[in-house]
Amino acid sequence: MTNDPALMQSLPAASLNTHPILDPSGLGPVPGIPLVPESLRRRHHAFIATDQRFRAAARLLQALWRVDRGLPIGTYTDPEGRRRKLGSRISMAAGLAGANFLSPAIAYVASRELAYREIGAVYDVDRLHMNLLSSQPLVFNLFAPLKRDLALATKVVAEILPGLMAEVTDILFEHAPARGHLAFTGDHTAFDLLIRGRTPSGKRAFIAVEVKYSESCQEPVPSMHSRYAELSASSGLFIQPEAASLRANPIQQLFRQHCLAQVMLQHDLADCGIYLFIAPTLNHLAQGAAATYAQHLAEPQSGQALFVNVALEHLIEAIAEVGEHNHARALYRRYCDWWLIDGELQLDAAPSTPEALAVEADPAASLEQAS
Repeated sequence: MTNDPALMQSLPAASLNTHPILDPSGLGPVPGIPLVPESLRRRHHAFIATDQRFRAAARLLQALWRVDRGLPIGTYTDPEGRRRKLGSRISMAAGLAGANFLSPAIAYVASRELAYREIGAVYDVDRLHMNLLSSQPLVFNLFAPLKRDLALATKVVAEILPGLMAEVTDILFEHAPARGHLAFTGDHTAFDLLIRGRTPSGKRAFIAVEVKYSESCQEPVPSMHSRYAELSASSGLFIQPEAASLRANPIQQLFRQHCLAQVMLQHDLADCGIYLFIAPTLNHLAQGAAATYAQHLAEPQSGQALFVNVALEHLIEAIAEVGEHNHARALYRRYCDWWLIDGELQLDAAPSTPEALAVEADPAASLEQAS
């Protein structure tokens, strides 16, 4: 089961291949994430000077999605204190109306979760409602339909983690078992999501989920509670539990959350568990962080929470595979359809003047004129 290292070999590998439902034109995988020119990003009000390569493309993709949906553009305050339009944000009115979510049903789940959030749960409400690029609304867009339909959740889990759960029994957003309690991590570390269920043999299982979209895993590093020294040493998860790199970016959050998942097993909150990391395949910084973290892990033993990395695209393909085609298409179009960026690049590079068009039609004539 989940404590068997053989499960790791049974997990589908992340790839750039696209499910036919999500690629009806048969375009296949994109070559990679392009460097989007500043001029193109500015044209779509999607230029932020500090954006790394993936985030710049993802911001533009969200801006294109906003325009396609006819949503009013939002604003942000730049480093000089000026209010500016930003294509990856929507207006407050649109955000409060639920426009950052893919359907009214998802918006409803998000509103209920906010109202009944766990004590101490951290939500940036403005980002959740108005920031299209944020991973917080992505979590709801991915998992709210699964929370509403646990039979569907069971099918999706079977696709991404075969053999783990025979039944999903509950899904909790922004969850920690006891924030600040010294019996756990002593701080406010939490998961984006916790999926609870039963294994085929009836054991209690969980999947603790962290979702990244455009993040680079370079968030501010919190003070590391002394409890982590005890947990990392007693867990058996790590080759060198005292390693300073575990407590620094880009992997300190993965370290903290994995320790939390492990201590949940130690306190008999479940019989087996998995710590699941989800990020786009082409977010090289997030995927690099996951790969670096995995290098710190000791050979998994019985009674430990396994670390598993599943590409966002693979999760969306799993949703398509179980028959939720419309929802999968909506997710893919919004978050992973990089051919739309390629199309903008081609339009941006296309000749626009009569002279340029003539050169494109007959390059030899242009050379004769030049000589």
